[in-house]
Amino acid sequence: MAAQHGLSAEQISAQRSSKINWSTTITMIIFHAGAIAALFMFSWTALFVSLALWWISGSLGIGMGYHRLLTHRGFKTPKWVEYFLTVCATLTLESGPIQWVGTHRIHHAHTEAPGDPHSPRDGAWWAHMGWILTGTAQQHDEATLRRYAPDLMKDPFHVWLSKWFFVPVVALGVLLLVFGGWSVFFWGMFLRTTLGLHATWLVNSATHLWGTKRYKTTDDSTNNLLIAILTFGEGWHNNHHAHPTAARHGYHWYEIDMNWYGIRALQMLGLAHDIKFLPRETEAQSDADSDADSNALSQAA
Repeated sequence: MAAQHGLSAEQISAQRSSKINWSTTITMIIFHAGAIAALFMFSWTALFVSLALWWISGSLGIGMGYHRLLTHRGFKTPKWVEYFLTVCATLTLESGPIQWVGTHRIHHAHTEAPGDPHSPRDGAWWAHMGWILTGTAQQHDEATLRRYAPDLMKDPFHVWLSKWFFVPVVALGVLLLVFGGWSVFFWGMFLRTTLGLHATWLVNSATHLWGTKRYKTTDDSTNNLLIAILTFGEGWHNNHHAHPTAARHGYHWYEIDMNWYGIRALQMLGLAHDIKFLPRETEAQSDADSDADSNALSQAA
């Protein structure tokens, strides 16, 4: 495997190899086995706890925290809010903030080109899960992270949490077992985490394979309603790739974007500011295109 000191696209691409990331692979096997076992331990309490944790970790954590706040800086919050959202994201077991943000910024810098960590052009399985098992697994070296996530590398909290990102989820598991029993533990830890991982990976794979395109981007990104529902709004991926820093991904009322609703709630509470929106001319054009599509559908009917 090539060393990563020049930090070129070719060097990042060299992270793809046939060598298995055993620690990641074993963890995935354990969590998938636990998810299957959870299906035989159903309880309504376990279901509701798992749904609540899915929203906390997937929406507050990944969508609002890791993605729209830390990666793209689509809005600003007080530091304590930023840190809270970041801790929520670690409950997904998707690595620490510096590694996650670094990987996603690399994806945007090299989308569907040499250097993209998880392009479907290298295969649907690779884009969905293969890159985790035999690719980077978000285990970039310090030089790469200093190039792609220098802002987070300067923050002691993010540096510490990136090293110990598994601590919050282990603590959560202990609490679930002690206060909820085995059913809540297996559902809240294994089933919820496994489904959440696949939902995030579907953004990497499926939204670059199936869906509709509003914008003519140079990549294969699409808008996919089903994935938007599963990821609280991250499935409006073509919208996002066209305007990566915009805090809102669902541009129209019918594009459900729970992560955007969360950001607006923070704004109303005085906890979010400097929110980045679409350029006015782009937003107006998007509205015009939407109206034209609606008129075309009506005439067809």
